[in-house]
Amino acid sequence: MFKRRSSQYQPILKRRSLKKYSYQDNKFIIEIRKNTVKYNVDNVARTNAYAMFYENNKEIKWAFLASMVSRNAGWNMTDLWNKWYVLALELEVRRLFFLTFERANWIIFQDAYPQLLIYELSKKLNKPMFHLLKAFNVSVFMEYEWNMFWEYRDYERIMYSLIINEQNMIQQPVIENKVFHKKVFKSLPYKLQELGHFSCVIFPTLQGKLYGSSVHGFEKIDNRINLGKRLAAILFSEEHYHSFYHFSKKNEHTGSRYDYEKFIHPRFTRETPFLRSCYPIIQHEKLIDEDWLCKNEKKVKKWGRGISKEEINEITKWFLHKQHQMHGLIALNHWVLKKE
Repeated sequence: MFKRRSSQYQPILKRRSLKKYSYQDNKFIIEIRKNTVKYNVDNVARTNAYAMFYENNKEIKWAFLASMVSRNAGWNMTDLWNKWYVLALELEVRRLFFLTFERANWIIFQDAYPQLLIYELSKKLNKPMFHLLKAFNVSVFMEYEWNMFWEYRDYERIMYSLIINEQNMIQQPVIENKVFHKKVFKSLPYKLQELGHFSCVIFPTLQGKLYGSSVHGFEKIDNRINLGKRLAAILFSEEHYHSFYHFSKKNEHTGSRYDYEKFIHPRFTRETPFLRSCYPIIQHEKLIDEDWLCKNEKKVKKWGRGISKEEINEITKWFLHKQHQMHGLIALNHWVLKKE
C-alpha cells in the first residue's frame, strides 16, 4: 500500500521551513486550537467528538474506529473503581493505570483532532489546507498522507496512516515513559492481564453480542499497529459494521461497562461508575515537538501493509469467561493474603 521514496517528504520539509501563515490562516489555527482544547478534557468528550466528526465525514473511517476504541479506554478507566480492582490494587497503582490510559488518549486526540478539523476545513473551502498541520506539530508523514488522500481518495490508506501515526505519537511519552514503563507495563498486574488476555478491545452490539481482539506485547509499536488494523477490519466488516454503528448511535458513552452489559443479560447490574463521577479533569504537559518520522521513516512501508482477511467470530462468552477468571483469581489472592 505504501511505496516509500527517500525524497517524498523533502518538498514538505522545505515548504515548512519557508512557510508563513496569512491572517486568515492564523484565524483558522486559533479556532481549531479552541475546539481541540474544548473536547480534549476527558474520555467522554473525546469519544463524542470523534463520533460527531464521523457523522459528517464518513469517508474518514479512522474517526469511527477512534470513537469505539476510546469507549474501551473509558471502560478500562472505570474498571479501576469496580470492587474487584479495588480489592486487588492499591489506590496509587490504580491511579497510575488511569494516568496511562488518560495520557495516551490525550496525546492522540491533541494530535489527531486538528488533522480532522483541517480536513473538514479543506472540504468546506474545496481546497487542501494541510499546510496548517505544521502549526499543530503534526508529523510530516501525515501532511504527506493527507495531501495524497486529497488527490487519490484512498480511504484505507488514510485510515492506516492515522493508525501508524497515533501509535508513534504515544511510543516515547507513554510506552517508554520511565514511570509508566516501570510501574505499569512491567508490573505484575499488567503482565497477568496480558498473559490471560483479560484486556481486550471490544465492539458491542444492541443484540448483546461482543466482537473484538487483543494483543500480546502491547509495548511494541508493531503489535499495536497490527492490532489497529485488525480492529478496523472487524469494525468495518460488511456483516457487522451496521450493528456497531447502531450501538454507537443509540448509546451515550458514560465510561461504565454497563453501557453494553445491559444488552448482554437483563440481570446484569452496573458494577463500574460513570467516568465523570470518579475522575477529575487532568491537566497535561505539552508534548516534545519532535517528529517521530525522523527515527522511523524506514519502517513506514512495512507498517503500511494490509493484513490477511480473517474470520470474525463473536467473543461474548469468551470475554465474560475471562472476566470471571480474573475475578476468581483476585478473590483467591485476597483470601490467601487474609489467611496469612
